[in-house]
Amino acid sequence: MKIQILGTGCPKCKALSEAAEHAAKDLGIAYEIEKVTDIEKIMSFGVMMTPALVVDGDVKVVGKIPAADELKKILSSESK
Repeated sequence: MKIQILGTGCPKCKALSEAAEHAAKDLGIAYEIEKVTDIEKIMSFGVMMTPALVVDGDVKVVGKIPAADELKKILSSESK
């Protein structure tokens, strides 16, 4: 699973990255995490607000840090 965190490196972006990594580890999912900080690349996903969470190329969350349970739900549904 490829998890991408879209954002310029703000505290919320870092928090989303840590939360996504923690959720993937808790679920035992094999994952690769990538931080996308280039504005052009972020906009290529159609994202105008950060942070954003992209899983295997699909934008799942924009402009917020989801609760741990919600993150686990998103990641577990994508790992099937």
